[in-house]
Amino acid sequence: MTKRPRRNHNPAFKAKVALAAVRGEKTLAELAQQFDVHPNQITQWRSQLLEGAAGVFGPEAAAIAAAPTVDVKTLHAKIGELTLANDFLEGALDKVGLLPSARR
Repeated sequence: MTKRPRRNHNPAFKAKVALAAVRGEKTLAELAQQFDVHPNQITQWRSQLLEGAAGVFGPEAAAIAAAPTVDVKTLHAKIGELTLANDFLEGALDKVGLLPSARR
């Protein structure tokens, strides 16, 4: 008997399977065959969905959604790089005499 390599399912797939299990239109065995997942895994995903469902409507969800998803240190580093490049170009243009008179 050969072992199947370990699979990692994305969250969208897990949610789709768990929602199908919550609907109850098919048995766990039918869902397991349809989605090629073990019935115990479907039960676990369904439990996680039901436990976390209250969090969708709670204040924690709004705080998480409102939180910035960017790294501030990376942005500050990029600002520094761009400022350095602007200063360099301004000096070079000033030496050549191509800098507009408003910036001098």
